[in-house]
Amino acid sequence: MSPRRDAERRLRVHVTGGEVLGVREGAICAWRGIPYAAPPTGERRFRAPAPVIPWTGTRDASAFGAIAPQTLRRRLRGAPALVATDEDCLTVNVQAPVDDDGGEPLPVMVFIHGGGYSSGSSREFSGRGESFVASGRAVYVSFNYRLGPFGYLDFSLYSTPSHTFDNNLGLRDQLALLRWVRDNIREFGGDPGNVTIFGESAGGNAVIALLAMPTAEGLFTRAIAQSAPPSAMYGPELTSAWAADFVDILAASTGASPGDEQEAGDLIAGAEVADLLAASLVLQTRTPEVYPGRFCLAPVIDGDLLPEHPMTAIRMGRAHRVPLIIGTNDREGTVFRGRVDILPRSPRRIAAVFGRAPVWSRDRMRSAYPGLPDARGAAADFSGDYGFWYPSVLTADFHSAYAPVHSYRFDLAPRLLKVLGLDATHGVEMFALFDSLDLPLARAMTSLGGREPYAAAGERMRAYWLDFAEEGRVADTWPPYDVERRATLIIDQNDRIENDPHRARRRAWGLFLPELSGGLRLWAARSSAQAERAEQCGPA
Repeated sequence: MSPRRDAERRLRVHVTGGEVLGVREGAICAWRGIPYAAPPTGERRFRAPAPVIPWTGTRDASAFGAIAPQTLRRRLRGAPALVATDEDCLTVNVQAPVDDDGGEPLPVMVFIHGGGYSSGSSREFSGRGESFVASGRAVYVSFNYRLGPFGYLDFSLYSTPSHTFDNNLGLRDQLALLRWVRDNIREFGGDPGNVTIFGESAGGNAVIALLAMPTAEGLFTRAIAQSAPPSAMYGPELTSAWAADFVDILAASTGASPGDEQEAGDLIAGAEVADLLAASLVLQTRTPEVYPGRFCLAPVIDGDLLPEHPMTAIRMGRAHRVPLIIGTNDREGTVFRGRVDILPRSPRRIAAVFGRAPVWSRDRMRSAYPGLPDARGAAADFSGDYGFWYPSVLTADFHSAYAPVHSYRFDLAPRLLKVLGLDATHGVEMFALFDSLDLPLARAMTSLGGREPYAAAGERMRAYWLDFAEEGRVADTWPPYDVERRATLIIDQNDRIENDPHRARRRAWGLFLPELSGGLRLWAARSSAQAERAEQCGPA
């Protein structure tokens, strides 16, 4: 057989739905825009993903599919026009090394993109993963899932005989994708029994949710949560209130006057994409002021797909007991300003969070963050630790009782970010991890220096991730996490291990948010002396 014919056979793959033909790009084979579920349009809008609709002939898999509808659209890699969006967005992309000798299948890495469940797609640099595949050590999968009001608002209250609204649609999409991987990845040279899921920000939140979803049993063997907000999942009482607020916003903007749940359901089901996105943006803007510290676009703890809060499931050993890497960046909260200011960092929002905490815990928290609520740096660190760092520490604490855990913190920031006061902020590790320092934003970040150590840190981090995906192991210099030492890999110009970093902050949060840590008995303490004794009985 000629080399050209053999290469074409490698690129021609049979998957659920039919045959696809990918492309070769250097040392990588790529298949893009493959449907992993039916289009969620028409009567399938706001419904759980349905099986793939088969096609005839060979489907061209050389181009990405449309991205999920979103407000924050962008130009990618110098593209001349904005990327197209469409409700028909449930597609998957696979990349594999060209050199496939038909031997042992490779580990599979499934990346879940971030973007606050309101923006992002598999077309962005983090969804391509060439640097992982070029190592020859993994098959890489990225995909789109429903966002914003289409995926992360709970309209189930408005279900009627005319319209059924399923909840947790974004999570259901992710579950459907993992089933697709299980059923099809061997055709691309991947091992369906060796799947690592990893995600950043909202994608990290999805990883935590999948750990606690019974229906995800057996669909992945390892997990990595980068800068996740693990506590950002809420019960139906709160998510229903957000849905009602959304309906009011949508009705006001379109001139509708729904008189009952039937009419409200008709309004949601029949609304134009632009109107749904506009109403969602208004709700997103209002939520941090009305509900400080909460995020309206988030999974709902529905008692079914997500039976309980994932942090509770993890603490009680009811989550999937798979090896986990979890960590955050050193100063997660500094980038959340202006339109993306969703954290409790203003004095009014901080006061609201303090108002929900035990009275005797507040002085300890102010000592941990001197200058609250007025000092900008302290407020940024308080809000970032509230949303990302402390819940991630607790997740590591809880999960380490049942499965291997490794914890990290990314500290390296190029000089420009330090000058701007952003430091190692939310998302800064992504350009380095995905070897994407030639993108305009990454070039700007390193314009005042620091490119070489930044790139080297990303290369080491990528090696850690690949080692973990292969066998669940990491370098011998990175010890496992436990509640005795809380050993944490600090990724910096020179990596190091710190035990229980920011210990004073962690102990302050344990008193300040006892319901999060499971230490409900801390509520009984009424004096600082009692609080100190209670802390010894609660999480160390």
